Amino acid sequence: MQNYLQIIANELQITSEQVDTVSALLDDGATVPFIARYRKEATGSLDEVQITAIRDRRGELADLEKRRSAILASLGERDLLNDTLQRAVNGAADLATLEDIYLPYRPKRRTRAQIAKEKGLEPLAKILYAQDTQQVKPEAFVNQEKEVTTVAEALDGARDIIAEWISEDVSLRSRLRTIFQRKAMVTATVLKNQEESGSKYRDYFDWQEPVGKVAGHRLLAMFRGENEKMLNLSFRPPEAASLEVLHRHAVRSNDFSGQQVALAVEESYKRLLAPSLENELRGNLKKQADLEAITVFAENMRELLLAAPLGQKRTLALDPGFRTGAKLVCLGSQGELLHFCTIYPALSQKQQEEAAQTVLQLCKRFHIEAIAIGNGTAGRETESFVRGLELPTDVVITMVDESGASIYSASEVARAEFPDHDLTVRGAVSIGRRLQDPLAELVKLDPKAIGVGQYQHDVNQKALKQSLDDVVVSCVNKVGVEVNSASKELLTFVSGLGETLAANILAYRSEQGPFTERRQLLKVPRLGKKAFEQCGGFLRIHDGENPLDRSGVHPERYGIVQQMARDCGCSVAELMQQEKLRQQIDLDRYVDDEVGLPTLEDIMTELGKPGRDPRQVFEAFAFAQGIEKLENLEIGMLLPGVVTNVTKFGAFVDIGVHQDGLIHISQLSDRYVKDPAEVVKVRQQVQVRVLEVDAKRKRIALSLRNT
Repeated sequence: MQNYLQIIANELQITSEQVDTVSALLDDGATVPFIARYRKEATGSLDEVQITAIRDRRGELADLEKRRSAILASLGERDLLNDTLQRAVNGAADLATLEDIYLPYRPKRRTRAQIAKEKGLEPLAKILYAQDTQQVKPEAFVNQEKEVTTVAEALDGARDIIAEWISEDVSLRSRLRTIFQRKAMVTATVLKNQEESGSKYRDYFDWQEPVGKVAGHRLLAMFRGENEKMLNLSFRPPEAASLEVLHRHAVRSNDFSGQQVALAVEESYKRLLAPSLENELRGNLKKQADLEAITVFAENMRELLLAAPLGQKRTLALDPGFRTGAKLVCLGSQGELLHFCTIYPALSQKQQEEAAQTVLQLCKRFHIEAIAIGNGTAGRETESFVRGLELPTDVVITMVDESGASIYSASEVARAEFPDHDLTVRGAVSIGRRLQDPLAELVKLDPKAIGVGQYQHDVNQKALKQSLDDVVVSCVNKVGVEVNSASKELLTFVSGLGETLAANILAYRSEQGPFTERRQLLKVPRLGKKAFEQCGGFLRIHDGENPLDRSGVHPERYGIVQQMARDCGCSVAELMQQEKLRQQIDLDRYVDDEVGLPTLEDIMTELGKPGRDPRQVFEAFAFAQGIEKLENLEIGMLLPGVVTNVTKFGAFVDIGVHQDGLIHISQLSDRYVKDPAEVVKVRQQVQVRVLEVDAKRKRIALSLRNT
């Protein structure tokens, strides 16, 4: 393990002591957010990204060690293990090298080489490979009993054996692997008779580029085309480059023996080495493309979860529709359902007038402060209708991305919360709550349902889930959770809790009433000291008895704050309220073996702004009036929009016409842009220019340049 610590430290450019400390904390049950937030002195202030990298790399190295142990056990059981082989296996630094070493000893089905050996042809193969023509007598190996009936058959079998020797040579495989990595080309061609059905892959019907330059999103598109039986893919370097290496290694003469070895070399490459190394390269490229796509999805998800909340405002939410009308709900400031009905603002004049009267009456009755309108079918028409009403000017009117709302409305979570209401009511409630607090509502959904990914269904699903779960946990703990109003779903993602403890907290809250102090959490069934240590700093009690309970100060550090207050001659509450008192504090006086300046500085920040929400302040957004359909667009128009998705090739923007437009990476800025995420984020409000409109294919090209 000590060696692994140094490997990880070198890769991440940190110390082995930091890796060791993080490893010990993880093994003790600490979560990534907890370590990053409350163990800064121990880790040298490593952030969540670094701690997560340590966790994941430890897992990869553990898998390598597990495979190494399995190989050693297999070799030992078959009496194949010797000191040289054991040193080689133990010295393998990566999985590819380990598998190369094991390849000659791996139990396998009867290969052509194995069959040839059974026919007694291995001595002939050794003579040929030694390239001593004087000793070559292939006719001596013709044996009717062993089904070697001709000299040609004997030579064929010997070459099969030589080909396998060459393919299992560790140094040769390593050299060819380098050639594949550096010189291979990805080649895509359309399968016969698939030109029409595979038209969406037209760009790749005759495509070739170096594997070192292929973008992850293009690679995933090609893999999808291959999986759908539309494309044929190849990942190989020029054959001559590989054969030259093999010939130079194995062929030492141009006589009969050398010619036979040369034939075996070509057979080895075409039948054994090239397919094996190509599959390995495909796997590595797919893994890299998956990582890129997962990273994009995770960052988009982070921006979406941390989108600015409107806050605790009484909200009227509309899930629009044409023929079926718009489902309307009124929500209290905590998101509770107060009223629901259906209005028809997009049909006849009479129905529009009735709808207007209903909205105005409900706004007055429930003291509505904001109106949220889903951006799906009839969304723009419904928005125009609402903006045309004589509502008070301080009522916020905005459209809300409803991606995944229908999935939530049919989920067990929604059924449990609203067992007596149908899908449409639940969907409208979700739209309204997304405006009030996007994070609290979106954690109820499978992240893949929110639609901010890139080829999310094509990537490694286990890796995707881990990454997205990490993002949700990070965001929930970054913001903090009010324990007396949080849903089970939100509490589930708090550090140290999980589904069972979240349910227990809700049950305790229901039976005993609101929590009045953090320490009361220790009375929740099965929530012990370890879980409290992990969750205590991330749970808030805004109206609790102890003012520190509404802050991000961890309960284990309350004693320090109390000492600060005593030293200033005031109460903790006064210390939090008065900046002049806090300015008197000399932090160096409170440094000890466990607590250093990083934690003390965090404490001072929290005392000044206890429980501060790190999210941006909400800004209302409105699309351009009169621009509701593709037909309304004109080249050169400048329009407000909201970024809905960021990919490696650009960003998609909702401009209010029911079809997102694409800002290609080349149109994101007047300067060179390597990564679109450098320029735009999901939910960012932008002003774009229309470059092109393809109504037939429903494509809109947009630009941020010179806007």
